[in-house]
Formats: sequence, structure tokens, C-alpha cells
Amino acid sequence: MIKTLASVTLICATVGLTATAAENRPEPGEEGIASALAAGFAPPKLAPLRGDEAQGPFDRLIIKNAMLVVGNGAPPRGPVTIEVRKDRIYSIGGGHSNDADAAGAEVIDVNGGYVLPGFVDAHTHLGTPGHAQAGALTDSEYVLKLWLAHGVTTVRDVGAVMGLAWTLKHRELAAAGEISAPRMRVHAMFPPSTATADQARDWVKAVRKRGADGVKFRGARAEPFAAAMEEAKRLGMKTSYHHAQLSVVQTNVLDSARLGLDSMEHWYGLPEAMFDDRVIQDYPHDYNYSNEQDRFGEAGRLWMQAAAPGSETWQRTLAELVDLDFTLSPTFTIYEANRDLMRARNADWMEDYVPSYMARAFEADPDIHGSYFFDWTTQREIDWKQNFGRWMEFVNDYKNAGGRVVVGSDAGFIYKVYGFAYIREFELLQEAGFHPLEVIKAATLDGAELLGLDQEIGTVEVGKKADLVIMDENPLANFKLLYGTGHRRLNLETGTVERVGGVRYTVRDGIVFDAKKLLEDVRELVAAEKSER
Repeated sequence: MIKTLASVTLICATVGLTATAAENRPEPGEEGIASALAAGFAPPKLAPLRGDEAQGPFDRLIIKNAMLVVGNGAPPRGPVTIEVRKDRIYSIGGGHSNDADAAGAEVIDVNGGYVLPGFVDAHTHLGTPGHAQAGALTDSEYVLKLWLAHGVTTVRDVGAVMGLAWTLKHRELAAAGEISAPRMRVHAMFPPSTATADQARDWVKAVRKRGADGVKFRGARAEPFAAAMEEAKRLGMKTSYHHAQLSVVQTNVLDSARLGLDSMEHWYGLPEAMFDDRVIQDYPHDYNYSNEQDRFGEAGRLWMQAAAPGSETWQRTLAELVDLDFTLSPTFTIYEANRDLMRARNADWMEDYVPSYMARAFEADPDIHGSYFFDWTTQREIDWKQNFGRWMEFVNDYKNAGGRVVVGSDAGFIYKVYGFAYIREFELLQEAGFHPLEVIKAATLDGAELLGLDQEIGTVEVGKKADLVIMDENPLANFKLLYGTGHRRLNLETGTVERVGGVRYTVRDGIVFDAKKLLEDVRELVAAEKSER
């Protein structure tokens, strides 16, 4: 019986449906976690209060001898000295710091290293009920510390699938500086089963009243979707949409962008908006959307069915989306296993940073979302490599045309681990054609603009929040230096291979988080969890 109910949890978490009777329907925003709780799983725990991994905010914090990457596309400059007072950047000065000026202040000597704006992960989930099917609900402390350890100071949780109330409580505790966590913006998951426009408006008003910052869609009938969009805009809420194949024929990316959608998630709905010789994707006749190997396997052929790069349809779609001030949140990283499964399975961090329930959830299982490599073939990987090529070309063209592209990870599924997957997205954007400075801009200022926070965060400027990433080396030269596991490099003097890099400190609202200590905490959490199981 538990197995059957756990399978229902997958459906609820991934498509937003509720398995309960109408009279027992969960509160708006709790649909994703409801069936897991009904199956007997204990409610997820809150992250603990912060410990010695965090210090501050300080009356005065001096960060000296730094190379500065502002985040607006400007090249690095330095050395500079940055003074932070409480949670704000007070001054940025050129030249080496005068020690007398630092009297009575907390001082971090970067010693020629790099300072960047805090990163924005624009597509996250603070855990997933689907992990329960593999043994446990996601540990929020584990997720939050991995984000911070990789320089992420702001996240957008798109869906709040672990429960809106629980997710908003973490937002509140993070804002108060009580837990080690990025600041959070939270979108509630719109139920695709919503039948009428009035029901859609009522649901949006309800989640707004409960505190949601935005609404995420994964599919809906056209009329309720339009009504929900209208209500969300009226209430000043942000919107995001994963255009799932079950409703994409009725609503593609252009349709939703014209209604005022803020961002598309992943890439579904974009090739369909550029079909020239068909209306519906070329599905095999025995296709089954509920079989996720079918779903993701055939998705890997989709971009090759759309209009060719540079064609009139391609250019017209680009231009219209740019004019609509639309945002692409591609999350290349979450699909990377489809083009190179062995690489994803054997990444450097899989042994020490993945708890047993996540490792189990990654393995092939028809009952767990994203665990669909039942018989993944060479041809499937070739299809996805071609798919990536077209997809990356569109995203790069969109950026070059003036469109906004942000960095999101969607970790927790498909062999992607929180924090590490976010840095991998940097590398994939560079592969797509972005200059490293363009990648950093997408991860900072562009992400802040999408969230409506660009007056507060996104660049290192006087008066803005003190959100900073402090590195010993230059990440623009090699994004691998940002991974918590670092980068392997031969020391020519000693003849030994060393691990270098990793974030040194992450600063959020003037609170200084020791990234190495955060990673140590995570390793201990994972080791303890594995030992218990």
C-alpha cells in the first residue's frame, strides 16, 4: 500500500495534481507534498539554526587586495578594497588597503584573489517529495549549505513542492539570518487540473495571501491559465512556466509570453513555437508520456523538428520574445545526463556529497521522476547531443539579440547535485557561446532583474546588499575552480597533482559563510545518513 501511495507522490510532485477527494483537498500550495504525508511520511524538518560556519554581519567588514568582477559585464579591475557596514556595501576604493583604515574592522585579505556578486540560482527546488520513494524526504540543511558553498546567495524555488508553508518558513528564517541559507523567492505550483477561470483566480489569490512570491505553471487548459496569469499580474506576482507536452499544443512559449509570462523554464514549448511543417511533435505511434524514457528520449529529437537556425521563423521568434522582455531559464545542466550518462553518474562529487536516498532516486525506477535510464542507448545520446547543439545556438542568439538569459540548475533529479549542478550550468553556457563575463552577468544581474531585485543585488556597487563570492583564484579563466571539489592541476614544481579552487567565503546580507566549513558539514551529514541506512 505504501508503494502505491508513494507512486502517487511522484505524480503530485511533478504535475501538481492532488490525489485526494475534493472535500479533502489540501490547502493551495500544499498539493505537491500532500500525498507523501498521507502515505505516512513524517513532515520535512526545518534547517537548524546557523552555527560556526557563519559570522556577522559586522559593523565594519573590510575585504582588501581583491580583483573585482562587478557583474554588469565590465572586465575585472583591481586591486580594490570593499567596505561593508552591516548588510550593505559602504565603499569601494582602488589600490591596496591601508591597515590603519581597517582598525576595529573584521578584515578579509583576498591577496589578489577575486570577488564577484553573489550568484542567483533562478530554478531550484528545496527538495522533492520524490526522494521519499527512495527512503527519505530531502534534508533542507544539506541543500541550503551546498548552495551557499557554491556562492549562491539567492534562489528562486519554482513550485514549493515540499509544501508552501514549509518553504516560506525557510524564506523567513533565511531573511532573519537565523539559518545558513540563501535568500529565497518562492513560486507556488499551479494545479494543471484546475477546471475554470474562477477556480484559477481563487487559487492564485489564496497562495498570494499565504505569502507566495509567484506562480509556476506546468500545464493547464488555456482559459484557467489566462485567468491565473491575469490574477497573478494584478497581485504583483512573478510567473514561470515549464511548458509540459501534455498542454503545449494549446499553449506554447509565444502564447504564454504574449500573456505576460516572466520566464520559461527549460526549453519545452520553444521548438513547438517554431514548427514550420507540423503542429504536433513527431511522436512514435507507441509513445507513452507516462513512461519517462519515452518522454525524455523523444524530447531529445524535438529541436531538430523546429525551424532551422537563422531562418525567418527563428529570427521572428527571437525578436518577438526580446520585445516582450521575456526571460529564458534554460537549465542545460539538468538534461546533460541524456547526452553523456556515464559522465553524470561518475562526477567527482557523487561519492562524498550524495546521500543514499538521492543516489537511490537517481537509479532507474519507473516510479521516481527523472529516474528513466531503463535502457539508454548510444542513439539516444547522439540525438541529445544534436538537440543540445540547436538549443544552445538559440539561447546564444537570444542573448546576442538583447534577450535575458538566467542561470538555473533544477538539481535533485537526473544525477544533478545541488550547488555542483549550478556551477556546471556556467560551463554549459560557456559551451553555448557565452563569454565568461556574460555567464557571470547571467548568474548575477540578469537573475536579479528576473526576480525584481536588481536595485538590491546582482552587482557589487555601493549601497547594494553585501552579497559576495570570494575566491583565491580567477574563475573567469576556469569555471571548474568554483566547484566545491575544486580542480585537479599538476604542480610542475613538485610533480604532484593538486586540487585547487573552491569558493573561500560566500557573503549574504553581510553574513560571512565559510564555504569550506559548509562543505565539511555536508560531508558529515552525508556520511551520517549513509551510516544510518
